[in-house]
Amino acid sequence: MSSATLALTETLRRYLLDVGVREHPLLARLRAETAPLPEAMMQIGPEQGAFMAMLVKLMGARAILEVGTFTGYSALAMALAQPEGGRLVCCDVSVPFTDMARRYWREAGVADRIDLRIGPALDTLDSLLAAGRAGTFDLAFVDADKENYLGYHERCLALLRQGGATLFDNVLWGGSVIDPTDDRSSTRAIRELNRGLREDDRVDLVLVPIGDGLTIARKR
Repeated sequence: MSSATLALTETLRRYLLDVGVREHPLLARLRAETAPLPEAMMQIGPEQGAFMAMLVKLMGARAILEVGTFTGYSALAMALAQPEGGRLVCCDVSVPFTDMARRYWREAGVADRIDLRIGPALDTLDSLLAAGRAGTFDLAFVDADKENYLGYHERCLALLRQGGATLFDNVLWGGSVIDPTDDRSSTRAIRELNRGLREDDRVDLVLVPIGDGLTIARKR
């Protein structure tokens, strides 16, 4: 057998979802309602949601931070996996998208554990640090504007406890990270993040080829 990562055909991915993911009915409904939106590509897939939920359970993550919430699929997946008494702080700038998220959080019975902050995420993260929350979070998920990824990394690292982890989404950027003709600011930012994390001795890391690429950076 080759040691290379298996390329998923659509048929093989459907098999993966059929036997490898137990998607909560509310998550499936939220995904279906989001699908017609022009921005639907911003939503993570069910296999990534299940993977993140498994990490939450394995870590027993009570305090979670999310940067970029969209219609709330990732937040709902993680909140459903949290132990009793868990809390999730979500950062986003869109009221219409997060209004959809709130509907599903309420129906799932997890709205009381989700603290949604509307506004620039860097400001929210700085306010958490100013409020003395450094070293108090177990897990962070970053899926927002790519140009600020390095800034999110520094703040999330400060907010995480030792042994906590940040998950960075879209780190393969549809393959554009290795396209020398792609000079978009977002692409450059992801390249800088990937190289910066590789050289950052404050974290252990692995890049997982799930979805559009997901890096797990564990705080040493």
